[in-house]
Amino acid sequence: MSIKDDGQERLILDMVDRFLEKEVAPYAWQLEHDDEYPAQIVEKMKEMGLFGCLIAPEYGGLGLSTVTYAKIIEHISVVWMSVSGIINSHVIMSAAVQRNGTKEQKEAFLPRFATGELRGGIALTEPDCGTDLQAIRTVAKRDGEDYVVNGTKMWISNGIYGNCFALLVKTDPNTSPRHKGMSLLIAEKGNGFGVSRKLEKLGYKGIDSAELVFNDYRVPVDRLIGGIEGKGLQMILNGLELGRINVAARGVGVAQAAMNEAVKYSQQRKTFGKPICEHQAIQIKLGDMATRTEASRLLTMRAAEAYDRGERCDMEAGMAKLFSTESALENSMEAMRIHGGYGYSKEYLVERFYRDAPLLTIGEGTNEMQRIIIAKQLIERNRV
Repeated sequence: MSIKDDGQERLILDMVDRFLEKEVAPYAWQLEHDDEYPAQIVEKMKEMGLFGCLIAPEYGGLGLSTVTYAKIIEHISVVWMSVSGIINSHVIMSAAVQRNGTKEQKEAFLPRFATGELRGGIALTEPDCGTDLQAIRTVAKRDGEDYVVNGTKMWISNGIYGNCFALLVKTDPNTSPRHKGMSLLIAEKGNGFGVSRKLEKLGYKGIDSAELVFNDYRVPVDRLIGGIEGKGLQMILNGLELGRINVAARGVGVAQAAMNEAVKYSQQRKTFGKPICEHQAIQIKLGDMATRTEASRLLTMRAAEAYDRGERCDMEAGMAKLFSTESALENSMEAMRIHGGYGYSKEYLVERFYRDAPLLTIGEGTNEMQRIIIAKQLIERNRV
């Protein structure tokens, strides 16, 4: 099925909303506080085809636009942001193969990615390497018809329950510039591919974030994405534009959720003989929350539209990611303040938003890095 018009998009979003209402909302609070992997929710997402949302119909995917995808992520994040992260890394891996893979790789892997039979994400960051991906130390040495991989990856989403990853490695550690020695492999779990530990987090509970260890792990040469060494960093940076649109949409969702709870509570809570929503101090907060949320949504849609047109959109995605995630952070704090003491209690949802939002300002490139990307593109596009 290919989503071409607003009517079909509405059907998809209605289906997602029904799924969220029935399968996610009743269980999210307990799963989140127990930090329990939502296995049944993931199985339902497989049935719905959400793991193939951006994969072309010819490979069994839904063929959605990035705009529709961003709206799905926003809707999910309003209910439980962690669930959107289970999709994000998988979608970036799928996009890397769909955009850059050989014909044989697309035919072999995309249908299995679409069904969720193979599900995972991207293995990029390392214990001493986050923003500067060119500093990775994981090495893949050619040995006959295999690459032998040794190294460690850190903070890998879907690392425990996923079974396939786009693995960024150095195939030529000594070349200069460094990015020309970097390649991207399709890495299924097997001998030599270990998960050393689950990483405990402040928020973003439920989704598995892990440290992966590769010890003489062998990957067939035909799993080199695109079949050419030295293109890995370029491939994954293209994918990170999509990842930043996802994180921006998550920011919109969390900002919206925080605002929803604040609006509701402000009408229920009374002080000095009237609901607190009638106090100007609260009205000012609500007005700012609503404006931030809508501005974030518009920036995210603009970036998604540019991505759909095939344009370079690191500036647009960076703007959307920066503004939306800061909006989520500010709205979560304001929602907590509006709730007063109850906002600090686990009985209410706003404490989860307050714990989840900071991650969004860090993941898929810190917001400090987004500002630099925006500034560089601003100069590049306006040369004098």
